Amino acid sequence: MEEEHKSTEKQETTERKGIRAIVRMLSTDIPGNMSLYSGLTRIKGISWGLSNAVCYTLKIERDKKIGALSEDEVQRISDFIKNPKLPSFMLNRRKDIEAGTERHIIGADLDLTKEFDIKRLKKIKSYKGLRHSAGQPVRGQRTRSHFRKNRTGGIMKMKKLKKIQEAKK
Repeated sequence: MEEEHKSTEKQETTERKGIRAIVRMLSTDIPGNMSLYSGLTRIKGISWGLSNAVCYTLKIERDKKIGALSEDEVQRISDFIKNPKLPSFMLNRRKDIEAGTERHIIGADLDLTKEFDIKRLKKIKSYKGLRHSAGQPVRGQRTRSHFRKNRTGGIMKMKKLKKIQEAKK
């Protein structure tokens, strides 16, 4: 009970200083005590490099606390991330198959796009698609031991086979 009182008291003092406890940006909650540079990386699809580029392009200090940003600055950052004017090598979706353009995808759209790409590879039965559907490593990794997760192999498999054979008898 006493801890709750201390935490609410701490939030009230930070809000009085002009620092918000949590800032909502692009459907992501970011703690207000984080710096802008590290806080932006909490948003899915934003790397450290892109976060640095946002700070540099918008001329906002990297070390400034997210909670100390004004509503106008938060809106500027959100608008820039939605439509970044950066070199193409910094974007995560170059040569997009559907649109034919270069764009940057963030948040839930990133998961959906990745899922659709894998489905497309499976549908056209490319090598990568076949590896995905078989549950095998896609990028040339070893298959002898490392890719197995939650699968029985070797001795455990033999024990299961013996149990199955005994149950049939």
